[in-house]
Amino acid sequence: MVKLAYGLGGLLVLIGLVWMGQGSGYFPYPAESFMIDQAPWIYRGALVAIVGIVVIVLARRKRPLP
Repeated sequence: MVKLAYGLGGLLVLIGLVWMGQGSGYFPYPAESFMIDQAPWIYRGALVAIVGIVVIVLARRKRPLP
């Protein structure tokens, strides 16, 4: 269960960073994406990344990996 939480948290952080990159225009792929240069996606991505970090921190408190 802890490994699943680590995986989910890592995936959320990665998705959040991609959303932030697309929203800020630093990661404009795919070129036809509606998220490019749209400021709300920076904030949504930051929120998703923070949730991912919280999931990882809570998983570490439950039981650290051996």
